[in-house]
Amino acid sequence: MGSGEVKQFNVYLPVELIKRVKHHAVESESSLSAIVADALSAHLHWVESRETRTEKQTGEELT
Repeated sequence: MGSGEVKQFNVYLPVELIKRVKHHAVESESSLSAIVADALSAHLHWVESRETRTEKQTGEELT
């Protein structure tokens, strides 16, 4: 997890996803916070890069 201020953020997730991510945390010796922060950052990067590519293709800014 990157440096900077952190704050608790509660979300509801499917039970099976929670089990999978907890298992992954143990196996990778990572914290749940680090895994979730990395996953959200990666997802947002992917979404933003898709939007940028679409804007370049259409010449329009997405809203």
